[in-house]
Amino acid sequence: MGERLLAPRLVPGRAAVSSAGVGALVGHAMDASAAEFLESMGGSAQGFAARRLTSDMALEADLILTATKDIRERVLQMAPATLRRTFTAVEFAKLMELVSAADAKSLVHAAATHRAEVSSEDLDIVDPYRRSQALHRLAATHMGEAVDSIADRLSEFGLATPPTRRALGE
Repeated sequence: MGERLLAPRLVPGRAAVSSAGVGALVGHAMDASAAEFLESMGGSAQGFAARRLTSDMALEADLILTATKDIRERVLQMAPATLRRTFTAVEFAKLMELVSAADAKSLVHAAATHRAEVSSEDLDIVDPYRRSQALHRLAATHMGEAVDSIADRLSEFGLATPPTRRALGE
């Protein structure tokens, strides 16, 4: 969901986002409830096909965002060299409020340096897969808030556009 919310905000040719999961059901469409909430937030699940994250994908990424600390740890087990650029989405969004940087690369570096300042906070987005609509709504709202914070910060470097998406129900 995060990829589908962030992609439309990124400036083509300046930044790109892709999605892959550590436990993805390869080739499957997005869960119907997740797709419903994504679309209510201005995103689209059209053409989505789940991919499994590989160590090569992780090593090539400039920034890796996960939904939970557990998934972050699974990424790090797969590709330990990505430690300084792997965060939960909520963690990275919170760190964006604390750090200053001249460009996106130094932003990621600063976030890694200040990671301990948010380590005691709840940094996970609940996994709503095969669970209630209420949990899907909660997960979508939290992911949307994190993506908005991240995209807003990336817009300072000309990598993303100002906010255009609204929260659920607006």
